[in-house]
Amino acid sequence: MGKADLHLHTRVSDGFGTVEQLLEFVEHGTDLDVIAVTDHEDVRGGLVARELAAKRGYRFEVVPGVEVTTLQGHVLALFVERDIPSFRGVESTLAMIHDAGGLAIAPHPLSWLTRSIGQRTLDALWERGEVGVHFDAIELGNPSPAGRLTAGKAARLNATRWRLPATGSSDAHHLEHVGSGWTEFEGEGAEALRRALEAGEVRARCIGQRAVPLGKLALGLAWGYSATPRKAAGMLGVRR
Repeated sequence: MGKADLHLHTRVSDGFGTVEQLLEFVEHGTDLDVIAVTDHEDVRGGLVARELAAKRGYRFEVVPGVEVTTLQGHVLALFVERDIPSFRGVESTLAMIHDAGGLAIAPHPLSWLTRSIGQRTLDALWERGEVGVHFDAIELGNPSPAGRLTAGKAARLNATRWRLPATGSSDAHHLEHVGSGWTEFEGEGAEALRRALEAGEVRARCIGQRAVPLGKLALGLAWGYSATPRKAAGMLGVRR
């Protein structure tokens, strides 16, 4: 079984590690086969990570992605090569992700600790069932405080109503948390992961995250909430 962490952040947005530090940690500190770099509003981190991983011959593959802020909450866009415009309605954002050849995942659903897609929005999308305007999966294995908060409710609703494939991801902003949530899939590599997501043949897994000092956690939250405004102001850059 392949093992993928589909929700990772770097200093391109609000992570504490550079792209290079993240890659080194994944290579030497985890058994992950695939990672997705999903910085807020910015696909550059994922593109640089994929390039560096291939150039250095790392044993894992990188999927470029971005965590997009919509009017209804965050959306993960995977397998995209360009930024997806922010602050649009979730319907138009999902359509743009699919038009760009990507897949869309609802991260930390229903959570009020961070910007998240709520039950009303997920219900409306499920009832409409419009081609191209849908989530391809829902993140149910997220060990972060935001993910744990509503995981049980989201899992129950997904089992009885939305029936989306369930993914696991760490939502790591600190290197210590990388790999604490993951998605299991048959095969190996990014293309096998994509096929498994499209077929709904994935499983969410997570464990407790390693302790990080409270001061560092608090700084991370503040840094995170400022990531999107900093991106809008053109203050974010790629640091390898």
